Amino acid sequence: MISYLTGKAHHKTGDSVTLLVGGVGYLVFVPPSQLAKIVIGEEIELHIHTHVREELIDLYGFVNIGDLTIFKHLINVSGIGPKTALGILDHGAEAVKQAIVKADEGFFTLVPRLGKKNAQKIIIELKSKLGSTVNLDLSGDDQATSEIIQALLSMGYSKAEAIEVVRKMPPEISTIKEQVRFALRQMDKPG
Repeated sequence: MISYLTGKAHHKTGDSVTLLVGGVGYLVFVPPSQLAKIVIGEEIELHIHTHVREELIDLYGFVNIGDLTIFKHLINVSGIGPKTALGILDHGAEAVKQAIVKADEGFFTLVPRLGKKNAQKIIIELKSKLGSTVNLDLSGDDQATSEIIQALLSMGYSKAEAIEVVRKMPPEISTIKEQVRFALRQMDKPG
């Protein structure tokens, strides 16, 4: 199995690059956003997934290991093939993780050949698998979440407890005041 290639970009097609490594050209399928950044003649490094089916071996390449990891999770979802997974990853691994955490079906249905049913399947199957690696975005994109967690931290709760209670927050609770009340009620419940 090939897991990593370093070589010169020889030529590109609509969805792949031929990577010249030691006089051998490897055809590697790459997400469109990453393919657009590849310059012919320049040396590139790709993390590779070798996909074997019937009498065909395809190589799928990614600039970073995080994209490869998400790709492998995606193709393990029933009904999601490698080409569809590449389309999903066109927005990057972080965007995919956030779409899974937020159960954003719309994010997935924008990908060609991916309907609502498979979008739901991805969210359901990967939410549990990525649970340990996906954290809430506390970077300011979600100001309310950040404020609630800060409020709980200032009251002496641990960050892990605060994040856990925010994850359980029902979406219909919209004001920060109501969210803090909900969080405090959850914290007071015996374990």
